[in-house]
Formats: sequence, structure tokens, C-alpha cells
Amino acid sequence: MKASQKFVSQIDGLTEHLNIRTTERLGRVTRVSGMTVEASGISAEIGAQCVIQIEEKKREIDAEVIGFDGSTIYLMPIHFLEGIKAGCAVRLREAESRCAVGEDLLGRVVDGLGNPIDGKGAINAETSVSLDSEAINPLARGAISEALDTGIKAINGCLTFGKGQRMGLIAGSGVGKSVLLGMLTRNTEADVVVIGLIGERGREVQDFVAQTLGDRGLKKSVVVAAPVDVSPVMRVKAAKLTHSIAEYFCNRGKNVLLLFDSLTRVAHAQREIGLAVGEPPTTKGYTPSVFSLLPKLIERVGVGVGDVGSISAFYTVLAEGDDRSDPIVDLSRATLDGQIMLSRELADSAHYPAIDLEGSISRVASTLIAADHFKSAQKLRRYWSLYLQKQDLIQVGAYTANTDPEIDEAIRLKSKIDKFLQQGSNEEISLADTVAELLQIIEG
Repeated sequence: MKASQKFVSQIDGLTEHLNIRTTERLGRVTRVSGMTVEASGISAEIGAQCVIQIEEKKREIDAEVIGFDGSTIYLMPIHFLEGIKAGCAVRLREAESRCAVGEDLLGRVVDGLGNPIDGKGAINAETSVSLDSEAINPLARGAISEALDTGIKAINGCLTFGKGQRMGLIAGSGVGKSVLLGMLTRNTEADVVVIGLIGERGREVQDFVAQTLGDRGLKKSVVVAAPVDVSPVMRVKAAKLTHSIAEYFCNRGKNVLLLFDSLTRVAHAQREIGLAVGEPPTTKGYTPSVFSLLPKLIERVGVGVGDVGSISAFYTVLAEGDDRSDPIVDLSRATLDGQIMLSRELADSAHYPAIDLEGSISRVASTLIAADHFKSAQKLRRYWSLYLQKQDLIQVGAYTANTDPEIDEAIRLKSKIDKFLQQGSNEEISLADTVAELLQIIEG
């Protein structure tokens, strides 16, 4: 061997040795504060996946880089903190979060890391994708030009939903959001349904999969579950994973229905992470990163680019204390393509689904439906609103008939409108039948 070749070989060997040594000595835990682990001696970008090694118990804890300050990085464990102490070794596993995806995901329930939790065995992955996709040029997306049949009369008739649209379901707790999601899962025309259950109680996850969704709904669905008792990092990762899975099927030409419950729980998780790394709290304690994360998630949904499919989405938003001016409710209304307001008063009177037409809107409906359908839907909404405005006077007999023709018509049609807007959880009414019934009520 020539001297120059021998020298290069020695340098390569030394470099490899130094790389191994560097990997082994990457960093050490210096401090634990709340849910945050501080480490030094390691360089990693935000979002990188690391492992904290606990030698005494011979186990490892997965963690994600959530911030840094000079040479100190901030980590948040994905599962738990127990066993971590000063001096524990920290090594870099991956520079970014990725997930395994494939057709085998259909009919399965996975956690925020994509691991199956339904006891049906391993999932055969076809490829892996990043949890953070690049922003799509808005001019490259297709237009929302086709109505999507949801099988729910109130939505099909008055709040017509389009393929590729993003709609919010806004309500307080216990007014029927989960039941409505189950109806959408079973009734909506879609090739694949991707469901994200983020921050819910464990019992609710089980009930949704076993009862609300059922075997019929699960066959064409993928469920990502991150209950309230998992770490905030896991909840945010589950939110991103839900969208990554939807994008995978969309890019394969599928029309995907994304049901996401809920944006508010993701905001809570991101608030916990932001406060842990020292972000300044703003309205209701929400940190600036919350108002950055949610629009990025929502903008991943829509009609695909080129010849690929579409992602149509319903996002639930929790109006805490039925406060419709909550900052997350305001952000959702500003970012989504419409909202469906659910009313506690309607739910209390056994009016299901408890859709309140006042405050509910589909911003693309006028471009999707025929003129007679749109005109009748507007009339029905007006009669609904007029009756509610004069309800007290009508019920005590203080309103005099023939005073206002529109109010007279609202009173005459009230029972028919109520019947039209109500629907059993196991009923499915097509878009064509809905339009026919709506025209009969208004124009009949």
C-alpha cells in the first residue's frame, strides 16, 4: 500500500473511532425541572428524538428536544420521568420525528408513535414519513368544487360540506360531539377515515372504538389515540401523526375523511410544552407556539395537488364553559372553512344532533349546490332564527298573528323544521333525499 493511501486509511479509521466515541459520550442530564429535562454536551435540533439511558435499571427513556439555551438542551420525555437523575447519559436517536405508514393501518388503533394498541399484532409498514410536512403552495391545490354527502340532514341541507373542506364542531362538553363524529364516520362517502382522539379519557376512547365506531366503521378507518394521561409531547405527536396518515392515503389517490377530537386538547398540550421551556403566556395562559401549531395542522388538509385525492376534515373544538369567545374557538373560526355550533339547550331538550343554525356556517356551500337548494336553505335558517328571537313572546301568547308574515311562516313551519333538523344516530339520509325534503318544506 502506498504511503498516501495508508495515511488516508488511518485518518478514516480515526474518524470512525471518534464518531463512535462521540456517540457514546453524547451528553449528560444536568437538571430536571417539572416535566423538563436539561442536558449538556449534546447538540440536537428542536424536534429531534433522543434517548435518556438509566444504567441502574438498564432501560431507556425516549424524549424529544423542545428547546435549548446556549449549550443546554431541553428535553421532554414521551412517556415518564421516573428514574432520571443528574448524570444520566443522553444520545441522539433521530434528527426528526418519523412514522411508519401503510395499507395495514386500516382497521387498526395506534398510539401517538404509531404503535398498535388494539392487540391485533404488528403492523406491516410500507414506508415511513415525517410527522412535519412541508407547507403546500396554496395556488397548487385543487378547488373545493364537489359536495360531500355526510348522511346527516342538517349538514347536507343547511351547512353543505365540500370535498376538501375543513369544518369545526364547536361545543361545550357533553352535547353529543362524539355521537356526531360516529355518524359522520359511518355515513360520509370516503375511501378512508382517519380519526384522531387526542386528550380524551381512556374510557371514551374505548367507547368510541367499540360502540360509536363499531366494526362497520372501523373497517375503513385508522384510529390514533393519545388519552389525557399521556405526556403533552405524545399528544402533540399524535396530532401530527393523524395528519401524516391522512396525507399518506391522500397521496395515493384516496378521498380521506379526517375526524379530529379535539383541537383544544392539542392546544392544551402545546401550552404545557411552551410554558415548560419559558414561553410567555398570553390569553388564558396560551403560549405563542399554540397559535402557530394549530394553523399548520389545519393547512395540511384540503384538496390534493395534481391527480392525488383529498382530505376533508371535521375538527372538534371545546368551548370551555360554553364560552364561544374562547381564544381557541376564535382561532378555529378564523382558520377553518366553517363551523357547526352545538347547543346545550337543544341537547337538554333531546334535539339531536344539537346543531344550532345560529352561528353555524359553511363558507363554501354557495359554490357547491344548486340555486333552489341554497335559497331554500337560507329561508329555513331565517325562519329558525326569527322563531328563536320571538320565542318568549310566542310562548306566552303575546305575539299577535298576522303582525309579521315571516314570523307567521316561522311559527307555521316550526314543527317541520325541527323534524328536519333531528335525526337518529343510526339513521342515514342521502344528500338527494335531504334536498327533496328541504324543498318540500320551504317551497311545498
